[in-house]
Amino acid sequence: MDVLDVARWQFGITTVYHFLMVPLTIGLSLLVAIMQTAWVRTDNPKYLAMTKFWGKLLLINFAMGVVTGIVQEFQFGMAWSEYSRFVGDVFGAPLAMEGLVAFFVESTFLGLWIFGWDKLPKKVHLACAWAFSLATQASALFIIAANSWMQHPVGIVFEDGKPRLTSIWAVLTNNTALAAFPHTIAGAFAVAGTFLVGISAWHLWKKSDREEVWKGSLKFGTWVGVVAFAVLAITGDVQGKLMFEQQPMKMAAAEALCHTEQPASFSVFAIGDVRRPDCENVKSITVPALLSFLAHNDLTSEVKGIEDLVPLYQEKYGTNYPVDERLGDLSGKPIDYTPVLPVTYWGFRLMIGFGAIAAGFGLLALWLTRKRVPQGRWFPLAALASIATPFLANSFGWIFTEMGRQPFVVVPNPNPSGVDGVWMYTAQAVSASTVGEILTSLIALTLTYGALACVEVYLIRKYVRGGIAGVMPAKTTDGTLAFAY
Repeated sequence: MDVLDVARWQFGITTVYHFLMVPLTIGLSLLVAIMQTAWVRTDNPKYLAMTKFWGKLLLINFAMGVVTGIVQEFQFGMAWSEYSRFVGDVFGAPLAMEGLVAFFVESTFLGLWIFGWDKLPKKVHLACAWAFSLATQASALFIIAANSWMQHPVGIVFEDGKPRLTSIWAVLTNNTALAAFPHTIAGAFAVAGTFLVGISAWHLWKKSDREEVWKGSLKFGTWVGVVAFAVLAITGDVQGKLMFEQQPMKMAAAEALCHTEQPASFSVFAIGDVRRPDCENVKSITVPALLSFLAHNDLTSEVKGIEDLVPLYQEKYGTNYPVDERLGDLSGKPIDYTPVLPVTYWGFRLMIGFGAIAAGFGLLALWLTRKRVPQGRWFPLAALASIATPFLANSFGWIFTEMGRQPFVVVPNPNPSGVDGVWMYTAQAVSASTVGEILTSLIALTLTYGALACVEVYLIRKYVRGGIAGVMPAKTTDGTLAFAY
């Protein structure tokens, strides 16, 4: 065990946990704004009830996301200070913009939305919902732009051993970011749509009050989910082709493609030990020529394998780490340019697999509910179980994205659209801390996040079970809602 391994575990655990909340907040914020718009336009109490119920769950999730997200940026100073020194001039700009949007615009308008129900005019209150929702999307763009710069540095010059920002516009319009942003947002709507379907199906099964609310939410969720998964397929293809250009080793590792093939087959499932970069004793179930199409849009092109890519990386970026005491045991040692193959190979398949399961159930739910909701317990239980699938697909997608670029934390650019000569090894990025210090923070944060998970599950479960009665005001003696509007 060394500082690098512990620091990576800490960042991985806290980031994956935090990202469980991010897509639900991004997707649900816009859906709630749409529900409230429907209520303001039609004055139909069904849409008011939908807004109130799903808005309550949004608030719980958002609050937990803020608490867990703050730690992410602190970690750059705590465990990754060398990284912060190297990229601070560039990375600080999109993070500062995200902070301003997240903590000023989002929080301000969310506060107005929470406390303005009986104080603001209807349309002003609705505008607050839209402002919060759009600020959430913008916040995601800034974070993705920062992450995409690590994958594909642009808008900089390299001076005195560090990148210097020359164009924030180039960072925000990085082709890697423009491919990743719609894919991430579509993933968020897939999460939100499946969330609506699962909970609504459960309430219909339990025959909860306000059946029209649950039927409306179920229909809305199925359409949102199906459209989102269609967008995911399209944007995923675009993002994959870009990765083949910018990070060929990542995509070779995603396929456990050890040897160059022309045309290259897509591996559906591997039998054997994929840990070895020579793929000895690995048997794969493949689709002929599909990988060539996914990489270059034709069925005959060559896709380089790991064994041919490693010498290219060694020639361009060196065979050994620099001799530097800050690298610890890796100082002067040979560089392993091959990512952890089981993580990249199976992470890629789990991302696609869970996404396909969620999309398949969404299509099934859309078909089955076209006239009436299926009776019996299998549908609501399957719908509840399906809530987990897009969350898992999102998580494995990010694990693949981040682990696939190892051993780099800032990836070099073989692609002409980037700034070549700028990279940083993950081993160089870690702070000069002791194993005990990082291990202490890892244990403390993991336990804290575990406790927060229990709190969120408790609150979500409480308000889901409470239904509309738990979020709507009581009725007056004449049967109307005791509500300012």
